[in-house]
Amino acid sequence: MTLKIKRLLLLLLPFVASALLLSVIQAPTDWSFFAWVALVPFALGCAPRIRARSVFLAAYAVAIVYWLANLYWLAPITVAGWVVMGFYIGLLWPLLALAVRFCRSRRIPLFVALPVLLVGVERFQGFPLGGFYWRLLGHSQYANLTVIQIADIFGAAGVSFLVALVNGALAEAAIRLRISDCGLRIGAAALIRNLKSAIRNPTVITVAVLALMAVGGTVLYGQWRLRQTPDCATEGPMVGSLQSNVPQSVKGSHEASQDIFDELMTSHQAAQAAGAELVVWPETMVQGMLDPLLWSRLPEWDWSEDKAFHEALSEAAQGKVYILVGAHGGEILRDFQGELYLGQYNSAYLYRPDGTLAADRYDKIHLVLFGEYIPFRRKFNWLYQQLKRFAPEEYNYDYSLEHGTHYTVFEIDPNEVSSVKSQVSSGDSELQTSTLTLQTPYHFGVIICYEDTIPYVARNFALDENGRKRVDWLVNISNDGWFVRFPQEPARVLPSTELPQHAAICVFRAVENRLPILRSVNTGISCLIDSTGRIRDDYLASSRDFPVDAMERTGMSGWFLDRMPIDRRVTFFSRHGQWLDNACAVVFVGVLAAPVALRIARRGGGKSARKAKV
Repeated sequence: MTLKIKRLLLLLLPFVASALLLSVIQAPTDWSFFAWVALVPFALGCAPRIRARSVFLAAYAVAIVYWLANLYWLAPITVAGWVVMGFYIGLLWPLLALAVRFCRSRRIPLFVALPVLLVGVERFQGFPLGGFYWRLLGHSQYANLTVIQIADIFGAAGVSFLVALVNGALAEAAIRLRISDCGLRIGAAALIRNLKSAIRNPTVITVAVLALMAVGGTVLYGQWRLRQTPDCATEGPMVGSLQSNVPQSVKGSHEASQDIFDELMTSHQAAQAAGAELVVWPETMVQGMLDPLLWSRLPEWDWSEDKAFHEALSEAAQGKVYILVGAHGGEILRDFQGELYLGQYNSAYLYRPDGTLAADRYDKIHLVLFGEYIPFRRKFNWLYQQLKRFAPEEYNYDYSLEHGTHYTVFEIDPNEVSSVKSQVSSGDSELQTSTLTLQTPYHFGVIICYEDTIPYVARNFALDENGRKRVDWLVNISNDGWFVRFPQEPARVLPSTELPQHAAICVFRAVENRLPILRSVNTGISCLIDSTGRIRDDYLASSRDFPVDAMERTGMSGWFLDRMPIDRRVTFFSRHGQWLDNACAVVFVGVLAAPVALRIARRGGGKSARKAKV
């Protein structure tokens, strides 16, 4: 092996080690304990003695491979988008590496620098491409209920901060032990001498004490929050969640719309018969527009299938249950040139037990770039046509949706139930006897698809203008059929890692706002997450063979029924949002800008000195 190749491998080794560790800490592998050391090699690889350019290139090369490998589930949908995402998001790694290298050169302790910079980088990961809060360091701890309770103060960033702090403390200790930036190259006897010296070093002792205090404080806070939960939670209504198992290719063809609807209706009737008071259907699995007002405004259109779906849902709700369905919304809009067009939305509709629709629907606010819309469609058509190359390959038509603007709060009103029961008991209706037993009004919001990965969306539902809780729970409807493979063999489904990772991220929205979340997801994972972030692995009733273990509900259809646990606590995060993320992002930018500022200052100082000599 030549010296040049050996140096290259030694340069890449720490970044490769961190990439491997970061790959296995997330669901479904769930080796979350490695998260507490995953960034140590990365931090050691950002040595000041190595040229900044070399650090940048090494970190970027590994980052590209890391993201492309871990986002492999995007490739079957859009190869171009997958590649662009890998190169684009991967750019944050070398920027983090340069920032860590600068802090090391200035002898800023890593147990301070690493968590601040890491959280700052993760915040910037949420800015581009419409927001991509995916595979954050803190997400690896979703099943560690004690640790994640701090999310109700700091958000998911708080968990990332804590884990990175421990990584920073270990990296600092490794440097004090004179462990090489590229591996251990000293003998055992020397290592023991260095260890004894480090133990007597006040800096090492201070770092260890502070790290232990941070972890200990987190554990104490988490246990306190978990113990107080039973006193703050009450039992709400019986809720049912339906899970279909339809590949996107079948759904997108619209040829099986009626079959998909009929299968879900069968599951719905089973959940309703088991005692559900609210039944939730997955995102856009009703393939129609359910708005009678739109039909009347466009009478020349063929609305027969849409009307049939509407009538079937209305009949299914009458006297029995509330039904929340994912479907398309439509509205006649005017573009910037004053021309009218039909704007389409990704929407949620609520059918009430009197068979009518709730006055307002929810239109998805945070759309997925290229997945649900392409920018510049109506203003810069040339640019729009170029950007279409990054759209899902099965889209050969204009599929762009409009953004919703209103955080609709749906209500379940016992007065409506009483009215329906009166109609049934008086014999004025042919409705079946109602099973609804609601005693108090409930309110809930809907987050559609990837909106559950965006912290601000769930938070904006949580509180009213007076800082009081305005919803009792959230519903997440999603279509993750994009991310499973259906080979030619019948009844064989290959789920990707996207499904469990999506569910794991949703956990943090529940803890941040102390709002339980009911998920109804095509191909999975449908589940109930309580306000402590626990993904419930049990239920009161379900379809046959629907797994008790929530994380096993991938690539299958079914339904389950459970009682909604309602938490009355209002959180610091709900009131103040991503304050930690934003503060760390500002520091991160400052650290990146610092070398440039110092260089300019030195040049200015040199010029002043030369003028003085003259």
